[in-house]
Amino acid sequence: MTEVRAARFDELPAERPALVELDGVRVVLVRMGESVYACGATCAHRGGPLGEGRMHGARLACPWHGWMYDVRTGECVLPPRPERLPTYPVRVADGDVWIDLP
Repeated sequence: MTEVRAARFDELPAERPALVELDGVRVVLVRMGESVYACGATCAHRGGPLGEGRMHGARLACPWHGWMYDVRTGECVLPPRPERLPTYPVRVADGDVWIDLP
């Protein structure tokens, strides 16, 4: 794993997805309260751009067909499917958001 600086915490919009590209990997960051979650940016259904999706609590909805993923776990919760988004460990230190990438 490689730890990469992804963003400044205070620049992330609250409860809205933010798309970043880190070392060629597209990642969606979501700030919820004092926590930040990082997951893959492509819907497992038809490749929709999750960075353009909408949040419903901890669920991120794909803008194309409405599939919903829990950003904390990557689990597809609507419709219930075995597909998952990759998720990445996140650390916030001194106002910076750091992500462990494979």
